[in-house]
Amino acid sequence: MQTYTIGQAAELLGVSIDTARRWADADRFPTRREGKGRMVDGPDLAAFCVQVAKEATEEQDASSTSARNAFPGIVTTVKLGDVTAQVEVQAGPHRVVSLLTREAVEELGLEAGVQVTARVKSTSVHIDRG
Repeated sequence: MQTYTIGQAAELLGVSIDTARRWADADRFPTRREGKGRMVDGPDLAAFCVQVAKEATEEQDASSTSARNAFPGIVTTVKLGDVTAQVEVQAGPHRVVSLLTREAVEELGLEAGVQVTARVKSTSVHIDRG
């Protein structure tokens, strides 16, 4: 059975190590001591990842979008063409690049530093502002 350090668990959950430790201390998922570190069994971590994703989905306003793969982040680059635009978003450790119409970029007011959510559905990336 694969095991994970608390740091690896935090990375997979997309949270800080401190948050993962707080969740473990609150018995949201089981850990065990191994030497000086805390370890999480793979099946326990997998079940908790599903639980966290379900909680996040329940907290979202489901009527606002049909896309479920959401990456909150910040716009780092906008390259405008005559008709199209390329928008780069840094979402945690992920760099998401989306091609949009120039009109959409202008209507959304996208520019470097703007907080957005990149939503991935099938082969498309949707950018939501706010």
